Amino acid sequence: MKLLSCPFALLLLLLSGSSAFAAEAIDTGDTAWIIVATALVMVMTPAGLALFYGGMSRYKNLLNTYAMTFVAYCLGSVVWVMWGYSLAFGPDVSGIVGGLNHAFLAGIGVDSVSGTIPTLVFVVFQMTFAAITVALVLGSVVDRMKFSSWIVFTILWLTFIYSPIAHWVWGGGWMGAMGALDFAGGTVVHINAGVAGLVLSYVVGKRIGYGKTPMFPSSVSLTALGAALLWFGWFGFNAGSELAADGIAASAFLVTNTSAAMGALGWMGAEWLINKKPTLLGLASGVVAGLVAITPAAGFVGLISSLIIGGVAGVLGFFSVAILKSKIGYDDSLDAFGVHGMCGIWGALATGLFANPAINELGKGLFFGNPGQLLIQAVSIVGTMVFTAIGTLVVVHITKAVTGGLRVSEEDEVLGLDTAIHGERAFEIE
Repeated sequence: MKLLSCPFALLLLLLSGSSAFAAEAIDTGDTAWIIVATALVMVMTPAGLALFYGGMSRYKNLLNTYAMTFVAYCLGSVVWVMWGYSLAFGPDVSGIVGGLNHAFLAGIGVDSVSGTIPTLVFVVFQMTFAAITVALVLGSVVDRMKFSSWIVFTILWLTFIYSPIAHWVWGGGWMGAMGALDFAGGTVVHINAGVAGLVLSYVVGKRIGYGKTPMFPSSVSLTALGAALLWFGWFGFNAGSELAADGIAASAFLVTNTSAAMGALGWMGAEWLINKKPTLLGLASGVVAGLVAITPAAGFVGLISSLIIGGVAGVLGFFSVAILKSKIGYDDSLDAFGVHGMCGIWGALATGLFANPAINELGKGLFFGNPGQLLIQAVSIVGTMVFTAIGTLVVVHITKAVTGGLRVSEEDEVLGLDTAIHGERAFEIE
């Protein structure tokens, strides 16, 4: 640079302190992309997921589902900057959790840099992940959980479950040190949320009339729109996780779209074969299944692998929802475990199979000469499932004690939570 060739200018640079050097470390292209990616992921929760879940809930609970998704994003935004970020990305404490050095973002200013982007951008990007993860849990208990209990549960779960697991994988914890691969959140987000939802659904119990009374979705159209918005936002989710505007981000973008499309086709094919009708709800669900499965692998696998990952995810998601749930008999209202848990497990294992060092030198799976990676992925899956299951159970019981129970009254459940809790109706049709 000509500036540095001038001794006087160099002296001024030296005297100006570390902030000037920090500014030099920032890549404006990377920063611009991650700001856009953050906005894309933000849209996924109060818009994409709210519509996706709201449309699948019964008409009398549509607004409640939307409100619980919306408040999850709000709570996630606040908890994250107060202490969640520090617990996830603060100085490592025994490989388990981050310290509270950055509580309320202490020590992080406008000149702080993470890699090639401002640390504040990284904080907000990761915040959107935390918010959508706890919002995904909601899918297991719509129609019957108290709004107040959901608020308390969200705060506790983000603090004691999500933040430590994020630290394990991305913040310098034991899973990352072990070599576990999770590019954008297959373990941290989807397995974590799916298992938590399953535990919560068992504790809260089945909906009144479950298995006896038809429970039709309020609007498949809203669900399909929500799936489209999730698909759109997922490009920020996966390609943004590279934290740079480069070739790996471009590859992640491509395979994310491919896996989503294959997931939709796989689900449609399985449903058409078994039930003789290809439904729009199935197509929308298949898109999400494909997106979930590619998430941990997005920055490590190529095109052919993404076709396989997405196709298998679509079929697996359908059988998990249509067959596995009925055989086990749990009431996971909107199939958080069947789609996010099961397809997240498949995606994490698939990363251990298909990670290609030609795509990303940080990942090398079984089919590229490293069978040990599959074992590492399996350990990370089991570790996450055990911790999440036990931890969520503890959080659930604390929530129950604080709020006097998790479930709405039978009268309110029959009436509908839109009216009983919020005093509103989604549609005025009279």
